[in-house]
Amino acid sequence: MNDPLPAVGRRCFRELIPEIFDAARYLDAAVSAHLAGEARCASELIKLADMPVLRAWLDSIWGAKSPYIQYRHVVGAPALVPKEEKASRRMPDSSIKRQLIGRDGYHCRLCGIPVIREEVRKRFHRLYPDAVPWAAGNINQHAGFQVLWLQYDHLVPHARGGSNDLDNMLIACAACNYGRMEYMLEEVGFAPVSSIERTRSSWDGLERIMKVQNRQNRGQVRLSYRS
Repeated sequence: MNDPLPAVGRRCFRELIPEIFDAARYLDAAVSAHLAGEARCASELIKLADMPVLRAWLDSIWGAKSPYIQYRHVVGAPALVPKEEKASRRMPDSSIKRQLIGRDGYHCRLCGIPVIREEVRKRFHRLYPDAVPWAAGNINQHAGFQVLWLQYDHLVPHARGGSNDLDNMLIACAACNYGRMEYMLEEVGFAPVSSIERTRSSWDGLERIMKVQNRQNRGQVRLSYRS
């Protein structure tokens, strides 16, 4: 365990980079292009969101021995529990997931970046397999979708006996979820969730690509998302 913690009350492991929000805008515009029947334009926009700088940013957080992740001992924090004492399901059911999104929206509850459900990313991959690589190994996955990957995270981690109840769950991004691993927010220096205002914007998690598949109307590609 590394000590002391470099920051207390923070919202993310390292400073957010503008390319995160650029990727969100490219992908938002790609959905608009797709729905307008402009598949070639959509593909190019998706490729623009696959930035090496995003992969480097994320790898610096969830990689082994990250310099941005340090832990401190917190008196009274729940201990790791044996397998038989953990919740039988590692993840919440579909009802709780829907309620989480309804409560937190499509933004990481901690750092606030826009996020995208796995199901939406899979739809993109099926529609544009060349533009959205997603194979084994981080290097073989689209960097934009990696960084904006919506996670159903536990406040008290599953490894510490945390439940899948709504009040123990939050929407998080890949960096905040995988960076924290089995540690409590306080142990990694994060601010309490109760002190963090929810991020609100026009971002819809790109869900409209799931709802409308065959729109034939043509129109100008729009950049509707604003951070």
